[in-house]
Amino acid sequence: MKRLAALFLLAAVPAFAAHFLTADAIDLKALLPAPPAADSAVTRAELAMVLQLQAARTPEQAVRCRQIEGEDIFLFGSEVLGLWFNAAQLPQTAAFFARVREDFLPVNRAAKDVYPRRRPPFADPRVKPCVDFADTGAYPSGHAIQSSLWAALLTEIFPEQAAAFMRRAEETRRFKLISGVHYPTDLTAGQALGEAVAREMLKNPAVQKIIADLRVEAAPFRARRSL
Repeated sequence: MKRLAALFLLAAVPAFAAHFLTADAIDLKALLPAPPAADSAVTRAELAMVLQLQAARTPEQAVRCRQIEGEDIFLFGSEVLGLWFNAAQLPQTAAFFARVREDFLPVNRAAKDVYPRRRPPFADPRVKPCVDFADTGAYPSGHAIQSSLWAALLTEIFPEQAAAFMRRAEETRRFKLISGVHYPTDLTAGQALGEAVAREMLKNPAVQKIIADLRVEAAPFRARRSL
């Protein structure tokens, strides 16, 4: 019975009880193309790229891969804004992004269910990821969805840092590729979906009101930095 209930809830996405997304806000099949077939020339080329990056991967890159694997909004944001961007000093910001994550998680699960694709190490035993991973589906990349969503929302709060947030999201995608747990097309799809989720959230007047409040919360710290 519990399993049946869980399957029912999953099937109901995107009509989940989201905080900021409306029901059926994103048509996943319309937005995301099917990933390349496992036996296609594209997938073979992608595997070759993953293996090439693996061969060139340095110990320092492996450390960064593991850091990116566990990143949260405050690691992501503080690398652009500075160490003042933290949960202790910005509790409203922390609460907002916790709610954003609650909306992100079912979208991520639903998207992976649309086009099941196994991760590179399951396709080729030569692939040796430098991070922990599970057989949870590669397409689209959850980290790519989340980092692109974060970048878009943070840009609304700190518009002067738009380019830096975009670069930081690209860094997440790059290190997920270096880590060996995604194909390039997983990351491209994740970026597209994350940006789409952000666009839908930003249509919500409640989100716009919260973002205005978050600008106020951050203002004293931004003013100190500019002195």
